[in-house]
Amino acid sequence: MRILLAVLLLVAAPPLRQATPPNLLLCIADDWSWPHAGVYGDGVVKTPVFDRVAAEGVLFTNSFCASPSCTPSRAALLTGQAIHRLEESGNLWSTLQPKFETYPDLLEKAGYVVGLQGKGWGPGDFKAAGRTRNPAGPNFKSFPEFLKTVPKDKPFCFWYGSQDPHRPYVKDAGEKAGIDPTRVAVPAFLPDLPEIRGDVADYYFEVQRFDSSVGEILKNLEESGRAPNTIVLVTSDNGMPFPRAKTNLHDSGTHMPLAVRWPEKVKGGRKIEDFVSHCDLAPTLLEAAGLKPPAAMTGRSLMEMLTGTTWAPRPRVFTGRERHANVRKGDLSFPARAIRTKDWLYIRNFEPDRWPGGDPEKHVAVGPYGDCDGSPSKDLVLARRETDLAKYYALAFEKRPAAQLYDLAKDPAQLMDVSAQNPGVLKTLDEELMAWLRETGDPRAASPRDGRWDKYPYYGK
Repeated sequence: MRILLAVLLLVAAPPLRQATPPNLLLCIADDWSWPHAGVYGDGVVKTPVFDRVAAEGVLFTNSFCASPSCTPSRAALLTGQAIHRLEESGNLWSTLQPKFETYPDLLEKAGYVVGLQGKGWGPGDFKAAGRTRNPAGPNFKSFPEFLKTVPKDKPFCFWYGSQDPHRPYVKDAGEKAGIDPTRVAVPAFLPDLPEIRGDVADYYFEVQRFDSSVGEILKNLEESGRAPNTIVLVTSDNGMPFPRAKTNLHDSGTHMPLAVRWPEKVKGGRKIEDFVSHCDLAPTLLEAAGLKPPAAMTGRSLMEMLTGTTWAPRPRVFTGRERHANVRKGDLSFPARAIRTKDWLYIRNFEPDRWPGGDPEKHVAVGPYGDCDGSPSKDLVLARRETDLAKYYALAFEKRPAAQLYDLAKDPAQLMDVSAQNPGVLKTLDEELMAWLRETGDPRAASPRDGRWDKYPYYGK
């Protein structure tokens, strides 16, 4: 009788309610470096929105992009894969083959409504690979316009891609907006001169504009009533557009701001120092949505970190680069890979005979040393390269050895190569880096001088 009653109760009971999948909102800046946010200790740039997301969620202090170049960085974020697995999308101004699945496409197949505002994957030509839309999703004029298309019973996945703080800048915009150039923190790899300070202030102005635009989107989100069950990620694609930053595998090119908020599931006010990669974001969002990340993804989900459960330590991160702009005779790349730990940065340059910033003479794009965006800072360093700014010219533009090693305890700005003084450390890190390249299928593990990235089409002007 008891068994019969239990069966009847089980049959009569309503089905267990499935957890509502979270909405997913990624806000990504264009050329914004760590630590240029108030919550990271910068006392000049004002980032109240980013700081609030960090306070209400989780702040990552060791987040790194997969590559310090827009197109490959965004491709890695979307696919969850290291750039050397993405064929031509390891280059700037390339394409992304449809066989490389992106998290927005996977979520759309699972019932999510997907949208994009601004800069998604790119720059490049996605149509050249047979795609009919940007790999980040279909375009919308604004987040509110997108929300009008989302049924109340459907979750959404939205990518907001700002073009701030990408160059060009309006000269003196920062100072006119109240940013005092005499108070900005000039990075150690740049000369501390008034022209540089003014350029950094103009960069800060656009960082603040990005922060403000994210604030408008979050306001729209809160007004929609969907904020509690929305995962918000705020980050950047690569480093600041200054000499020795963007396109470089030093921290100035790869170390990214990252804050994640999910009010319903993630306890706020936390800081995580473990190393994470942008490759980890796609599997994180897929797992949060209840999907299993594809086996091809080299990234690892951050859900255990976000929810506060026990996770395996992450003591290192890997980065890499291929061709940025088409700025070397023969359309050549400057291939390099790096491993970053708490104590060391090791960079392996596979073609040390090539100019890291591009040829001294204009080839196809941009201008001399064209992997470095044109700017007052670049012009100043080049103009005085043979006199008082020779050191800064060497850091940014001179040819580099096959191996570079930096002792971060003594040299956090990564100015002094100590590979000759630390052969044991160099050997250990090189073995660890090459083992990861083999494990993840990097063609350069088997053939360090593999030339395939030099032959892929360049779709830029």
